Amino acid sequence: MHAIQVSQHGGPEVMDVVETADPEPGPGEVLVRAAAIGVNFIDTYQRSGMYPMTLPFIPGSEGAGEVVAVGPDVDSMSVGQRVAWCDAPSSYAELVVVPAARAVAVPETIADDVAASALLQGITAHYLLDGAAHPRPGDTVLVHAGAGGVGLVLTQMAKARGLRVITTVSNDAKEDLSRRAGADEVLRYGDQVAEQVRSLTGGAGVSVAYDGVGADTFEQSLAATAIRGIVVLFGAASGPVPPFDLQRLNAAGSLSVTRPTLKHFISDPEELAWRAGEVMSGIADGSVTVRVAHSYPLAEARQAHIDLAARATTGSVVLTPQ
Repeated sequence: MHAIQVSQHGGPEVMDVVETADPEPGPGEVLVRAAAIGVNFIDTYQRSGMYPMTLPFIPGSEGAGEVVAVGPDVDSMSVGQRVAWCDAPSSYAELVVVPAARAVAVPETIADDVAASALLQGITAHYLLDGAAHPRPGDTVLVHAGAGGVGLVLTQMAKARGLRVITTVSNDAKEDLSRRAGADEVLRYGDQVAEQVRSLTGGAGVSVAYDGVGADTFEQSLAATAIRGIVVLFGAASGPVPPFDLQRLNAAGSLSVTRPTLKHFISDPEELAWRAGEVMSGIADGSVTVRVAHSYPLAEARQAHIDLAARATTGSVVLTPQ
């Protein structure tokens, strides 16, 4: 099969197309022919070495496709079934081994590219609202990167829960996307974000600031958060946040900061089934829209990473095996 391989940590140029032996499913696993593969910021962190990996490795953890073989002791999945996943390693490949317990059945009405990019972003948005923080109806929240994949889904889910949503974006086109997702107010990145948020909230600030950007926005997130509020730092698109004195949280209003990651909210099979089920049901009934705006052939994974890192993408990004 063809796959993307990283032989050393570095920029997008370290990813190469290689031919490698077809994998075989072991006990409790299924082999899936990928129809579409999700591209996410965590892939860039692993490629660059921000999250060190054992070399060489095939990046990616998310995708969708058709089961072509099942391993021993698998009775929950069958050949020909369409499935999606968000935590199976080595997903930048034509064939992917997925633990059967982590594979999610895909409804017939959901397209492959949507299914391939729905779970990681959708479950992330789900746990951000019900797990990492617990905003209540009527609360105001701040969502950085409102036109990104998680930002768009998070905005839709937040509005469905009765929250007021303020987002940040970089340009007019992204503002339009964010407003279509339901954002009540859309701001531009910059040094005045916290001041504008305070103005929009009568000086109080937001109950929760959702920050997947990191270094460029974290200080504004802290400054925009209300007394006893929480900053949820769930990504580092602009780079990691430098160490800072926790005593600052006292003076800022007894704030909390948390740094969640997806795997800790889906490690339990029942929790995964619950969160994935709500995401898939929302997409199937139209209450959640996953916007796949960028699709690249598998062989162009380098360009996908370049565009993602440059924030030149909106919505979801997928690779398609040829």
